[in-house]
Amino acid sequence: MKITFLGTGAAEGVPAMFCNCSFCNAVRSAGRGEVRTRTQVLIDGDISIDFPPEAYYHSFAMGVDLSALRCLLVTHSHMDHFYAHDFILRGYKYAVLKENVLDIYGNAEVEKVFAECTAREMKPQVAPHVRFGRVGPYSVFEACGARIITVPAEHSKTEEALLYYVERGGKGYLHLHDTGNVGDGAMQFLAGCGAFADVVAYDCTFGSSAGNFTARHMGVPDIVVIRQKLLSAGITGADAKHIITHFSHNCSPWRSSMDRLAREHGLIAAYDGMAVEA
Repeated sequence: MKITFLGTGAAEGVPAMFCNCSFCNAVRSAGRGEVRTRTQVLIDGDISIDFPPEAYYHSFAMGVDLSALRCLLVTHSHMDHFYAHDFILRGYKYAVLKENVLDIYGNAEVEKVFAECTAREMKPQVAPHVRFGRVGPYSVFEACGARIITVPAEHSKTEEALLYYVERGGKGYLHLHDTGNVGDGAMQFLAGCGAFADVVAYDCTFGSSAGNFTARHMGVPDIVVIRQKLLSAGITGADAKHIITHFSHNCSPWRSSMDRLAREHGLIAAYDGMAVEA
């Protein structure tokens, strides 16, 4: 299983779109190596977790063949995780496709956003190429030759945001962002389903600071606690790759400083385009 972190930034991106702080200006001067686009994770080239506005940029800047996507797993409806307008272009005169249907999975609010964003411009020739399947927390289903498990994120009061576990070819990936915690019910469900993650990616919006499990995001102090809970529950192992990502500009996430922070805690700091094997 190959897992590529196409984007590693939080909602505002790094540098933040409208920000004039000294850090964001320094990133603009430093260039592409320090830039963090909005989050998107690609698994084996045909499963994407989330679809940000930068998905088009990822396609040519990182050599991603979006026509090869067969499954899109959406964590929640926020714009930086689900930019649904682009799906009106999946077919007709806009695209020659490798796969006829892209299956999008998400909660009820994601389904609503999909309908709203495509209502005005979706052509009847394109609509059959994109199929939506509603899923909620504590679900287990098969898609794209993978076993997928959903558990609830602690992120939004207005929708059931989801965390995903993806298992394929005997390897597992656990996607833990956006969330401020992973509850006991989620831990028990994953363990009861026999989930075992060779790679875990954690929300690290706050960098070295803690959200103390009361916020919608995490920092390294929170991640260390969650990692231990996963280890104790047998959901991951000591030899797994534990990766921090989804950084806000507010934590000044220079690659060097995030690398140093991660190493201090036995973690790996993701950067845009980083790929790992499970």
